This record gives sequence, C-alpha cells and structure tokens, in this order.
Amino acid sequence: MSTRLLVIVQNLPVPFDRRVWLECTTLREAGYDVTVVCPQGHGTGARQTVDGVRILAYKPYAPGGSALGFALEYVWSFLATAWLVARARRSGRFAVMQACNPPDIFWPIARWLRLRDHTRFVFDHHDLCPELFESRFPGGSGLLHRGLLALERATFRTADRVISTNESYARIARERGGVPADRVSVVRTGPDPVRCAPVPPQPELRRGHRHLVAYVGVMGPQDGVDVVLAVAEEVIHRRGRHDIAFTLMGRGDCWWDLVAERDRRDLADHVELPGRVSDAELAAVLSTADLGLSPDPRHPLNDLSTMNKTMEYMAFGLPVLAFDLVETQVSAGNAAAYADPRCADPIGAYADLLLDLIDDPARRVGMGVVGMQRVERSLAWAHQAPTYLRVYDELTGRVSAGVGGIAVPQQRQGALEPQEVTPRPATSDLSAGVG
Repeated sequence: MSTRLLVIVQNLPVPFDRRVWLECTTLREAGYDVTVVCPQGHGTGARQTVDGVRILAYKPYAPGGSALGFALEYVWSFLATAWLVARARRSGRFAVMQACNPPDIFWPIARWLRLRDHTRFVFDHHDLCPELFESRFPGGSGLLHRGLLALERATFRTADRVISTNESYARIARERGGVPADRVSVVRTGPDPVRCAPVPPQPELRRGHRHLVAYVGVMGPQDGVDVVLAVAEEVIHRRGRHDIAFTLMGRGDCWWDLVAERDRRDLADHVELPGRVSDAELAAVLSTADLGLSPDPRHPLNDLSTMNKTMEYMAFGLPVLAFDLVETQVSAGNAAAYADPRCADPIGAYADLLLDLIDDPARRVGMGVVGMQRVERSLAWAHQAPTYLRVYDELTGRVSAGVGGIAVPQQRQGALEPQEVTPRPATSDLSAGVG
C-alpha cells in the first residue's frame, strides 16, 4: 500500500497553483498516494482525481479585501479544511501533511494529526505573511501584525521540515522562526519545461501593433499591475509610441479596478486584460511577446520574494523588465533589466528601460538566451525536485528509485542535461502590422 500524503493549500485551487501541482505530481510519480485539500476553482467540483492526485475542495468564501474580510475568509477556510481532512483521514492515516501558506493557520491540524497518527509536518513557505499584511495595509493594526507573527512562529515551531522558496525565506525560517538549519531546505518554484515550452509566434496577438509586452500573474495590491498601466500611459500617450501593445494575464483582488483604471487612462486600444488564460493561450502570448514585465514595487515582501512570472518569462526566452529587488536579481541575473525603485521618477525610469529594450532587438535576444540557459541549467523544476523529494524520503524512511535514492520524474529528467538554446527571433525579423 502506498504511503499517504496530505497537501493543504488555501491561496489558490489545485491544479491552478503551479508550484503545488508540480510538487503533487512529483510525489505521485515517485509512488506516493497524494490527497490535496484546497478551495474549488472555476469549473471544478468538490471531488476530482487529476493525473492520479485526489483533490478534495470546498466552496471558497471571500467577503472582500479588508483585514476583516481576510480574517473571515481564513476562519471559513480553516473550518472547511479541517472537515475535509477529517473525512479523508477515514481512509487511513497520513504519513506526512504539507501546508502551504498564505495563510499560516493550519498548524493546529498538523498537531492534531501528529497526536492521533504520529503524522509528520512539512511547511511549504510560499509567502511572508507579516510582510504581506504590511504591503496590503500600510499603517495597519499593530495587534494584527503581531498576531500574524505569532501564527508564523507557531507554524515554524510545529514543522518537522520547512521548505523555503529562496535563500531569503530560508534565512527568515532560521532567524525569525528559530528552525535549525538542517531542517530547512530551499526548493525554488522552477518552471516546468513541459508547460513553459515556446511555440511558434502568433503575430495576430499583437493586435495590429509592431511590438507586444506581456505580464502574467496575480493582480493584487502588492503586484504592481497599476504600475504597468501608468507606464503604458507614459509610453503611449506622452511619448507617442502607439506601436506597442500590452497583454496583462491573470486575476486577483484588483482586476476589476485595473480594468476601470485602464479605461480611465484611455488605454483600451493598447492594453488587454483577459483575466486567467489557458496554458495554450499563455504559451502563445509569451512566445509572441518581445518583453516580460515584472513590475513588483519595492517593499519588504517583494524585495525578499521570488516572482514565479520572472522565471516563466525566462523559460520562454523573454527578456525581463523589473525593479531592482534582491531576489529578482538572484533569479534573473543578466536576463533582466532593472529600474531603480528609489529614484525620483520610477515610472519614468521603467518606461525608459522598456523603450530601450523594445528598440534594441539584439540586446533582447541576448537577454533571452541568458534566461533560457539559467532555467535549463539550474532553475527548472527538474533541478528542484530531488531536494523536494529528499525531504519526504527522510521523513517517511523511504528510499525512492533513482540516483542517490532520490526519484526524479521520468519525463523531466531530460531537462537536467545541458541543452542547446535557440535564440528567439526579434520582432524586426517577423511580419507584424504597425499600429
């Protein structure tokens, strides 16, 4: 009988949460029996099995973007999750439970399972919840902030192992969380080369413009999509560059406000906000675009966070335009150009770099090659999977088949080998209409 594992995630439904889905399929391919508890997504039901992973989902409750709204959402999520975990437990004990944040509220379930079944607990540390609160509610309640620190500390102290998305988060686990260094592992959210494989460009996606720049990701207050709209207004209306189109993919708390702001700035002819798109649409846009935007503003959360979109752009061979943040520099290196977020006019600085890159196709191609090489040689999920699996092998006392006792998903093993990178053609080499 396969060893049973439980994965809890609240922030996104599975399989739409790409990191969690890569983790689940990696575990399943290594022979584990994986059950996920998460909120329902659009078009998904309460129970489904996808690629051998069992998904139990509850109806989400999101009353609004205020601090009280988040508190009510998290109370509902905790109760719904606890109910589904208790039901799933009827089929047998779980050897390991993994909780992914935000929020840091599931440690009581881990303690209950440990008391009942000696279940081990893995904390998959995706976000810094105290810093997330500060970024969304500047000047917010000190009491709430201290409460978030207490929840984070309880999660760290309950965990048998902590998986951090980068070295900055690992340092916080050790220093702020008091977790011994030998119980902290860094597993980056590396792109999946199967999903992030470039396809032939589709010039019609430029919507009659010569150039296309793209954004993909969550659209919350901390993500900087409002910055993209300000930059688009600067580039199009003030500098007269009507040859550039923007496609901003994703959803979040701010999506409706961003649509209204786009229209208020008279950008509808240049800026498309299609919401969440399919993998095929995402691949088509990123394979056609000239530039990928990482507009995350500088504050304590973003400065220490690894942006998934940045590495996805790199996987598609897109040069990246970002603000100068600590972990963005670590991820992208010379595959990105960096605007100074502390200068007198960060919007103008970002627009300057955008136009510099658009008008320099050779530089874009070179940056794209650097990005693809970084992904293929060190950042892709195939390089992260062995470390992730090692955590479970050690906790369960199990040795998986593979080099060094670590199972690597068969279809991803090829990504570990150095590959020849084919540069993306610059826009000037493609037939595209001029707006």
